Amino acid sequence: MKEKLLLMSLAAAMILPACEPVDTGLKQAGNPVHPEDVARIIAGAGIGEEQIGEVYDAVSSSSINGYDEEYLLKDIFLNPGYGVGEKAVRSGDKTYDRPLRDLIRESLEASATKSSPMTPDEYIEAMIGSGMQIYWPYSENWDGKSSPVITFAPDFDSEVNVGWRYIPDGSGKGTVEEVLVDEELAMERPVWVINGNDDSGMTTLEMLRRQDPSWGEGGGEIIVRPRPAAASTKASSGHKMLVLKEFTMKKNFDSWFAGASEFVVQAGSVEGFYASTEAELKLYYPSVTQFGIVVRRTQKNKPVEFNAVLVSDWTEQIENCAMLVTEDDGGETTSWKCSITGRIKSKSYGFDVNIPYRDHDDIAWRGQLSRSYMESNAGMTGHFGDIDLKFELVDY
Repeated sequence: MKEKLLLMSLAAAMILPACEPVDTGLKQAGNPVHPEDVARIIAGAGIGEEQIGEVYDAVSSSSINGYDEEYLLKDIFLNPGYGVGEKAVRSGDKTYDRPLRDLIRESLEASATKSSPMTPDEYIEAMIGSGMQIYWPYSENWDGKSSPVITFAPDFDSEVNVGWRYIPDGSGKGTVEEVLVDEELAMERPVWVINGNDDSGMTTLEMLRRQDPSWGEGGGEIIVRPRPAAASTKASSGHKMLVLKEFTMKKNFDSWFAGASEFVVQAGSVEGFYASTEAELKLYYPSVTQFGIVVRRTQKNKPVEFNAVLVSDWTEQIENCAMLVTEDDGGETTSWKCSITGRIKSKSYGFDVNIPYRDHDDIAWRGQLSRSYMESNAGMTGHFGDIDLKFELVDY
């Protein structure tokens, strides 16, 4: 019923031939590929069961590797069926009789004319270098047979956009029908969104685990090993690691067209603070630990395992640490200047630290976390604005 209502709400639905010529000219200065064009090309390429399965393979792999449900245009042409991060953990080619790249090429060649500003090969090269992707939200709900509606991330702030779906006519040809798309439809049937990739350059926690052979398949529970302390101090100082166990996103920070939320979690502290005199303060410098985590839209309000050490040597002399959690939206690099406190006997001494972020980022939470708070709330979920966090102080 939802789908029918969307179809009816479009006053003048367009029925287009599957290989309608697509304008491959410049849409924006310096950008020969526009998401709308890519969506129309893929919709008109006559995708079938095998190509849908290929995209599903790729987005599922990206998700397993800790990224969003995404398939880079680059990988469509260079590594069919591979998700983000997959080449780092396996080798070899996946085999498809007719991969999606073949259908795209055939569609471009069929629509090319002498007056086209770019040849099919040039346009494919531009697609490879565009940084765009197919994003398939709620792909885990796919029934294994339904075909997708293909849309693109609009340049304006909207939760509804136009999309296209291919309707075969049984003769090897078909038509492309224009429909309206919103997130509710994407929950009910496959919707592919052509948008820009934001997270493929991030090394997720899962990839960090997978890339270290000492953790074996899937990695260990804690991804940063504590730095060994001197035997003379370890026995008397009660050594602990500050571990972020779980991360819960309470709201989606971006439009559904943009996909998951990419969080950067940073903790500033003074590792292994054992100073006993003011003169020894010169031996210690604050440091910042940083991790990235992608939280998909389906994971909203669900605890996501984090299991990473933020401070590997949290001594009893450390009174607090600083934490900054941002949702990555790009921009110019700036920083948050904050203070961390260490104690020598009965006196407290401050260390200034600059924690970087970018000026378009959403600040989910920032502030200082005291040792007393950590000790009183270890293993409990705390509320920090639009995110919930669970910490532990682990003895070692």
